[in-house]
Amino acid sequence: MAFKIMTLSDAAAERIKEIIEDSDKPVIGVRVGVRNAGCAGMAYTLDYVTEAMVGDDHVKDQGLDVYIEPKATMFLLGTIMDYEESKMSAGFTFKNPNQTGACGCGESVQLEPADLKAIAAARASA
Repeated sequence: MAFKIMTLSDAAAERIKEIIEDSDKPVIGVRVGVRNAGCAGMAYTLDYVTEAMVGDDHVKDQGLDVYIEPKATMFLLGTIMDYEESKMSAGFTFKNPNQTGACGCGESVQLEPADLKAIAAARASA
């Protein structure tokens, strides 16, 4: 099995399918990235993709196309994107092994680039 930069939970896949179906314009997938923000340093970004951008990494998971900004790849390796609903909120969440902290309000996270040697060793022993 090939290693994927990130994967989608069933709930995230269902929500992305709904978003794509409800879009007013033709959408081929979503683009995940990171930006500098908040007190912890970074925030995740999520946008519609109407056409693939040169340089983006591409993951096909559960029949959906997920594009990843080049600068985000090292921060997202091994991440599971989920969708959660509660009485107070609903939104995408990221279970990211590269996250080392978060701010108290949950708006931003602290991320470290993935350890490629550790990933290679884990893949070799699997």
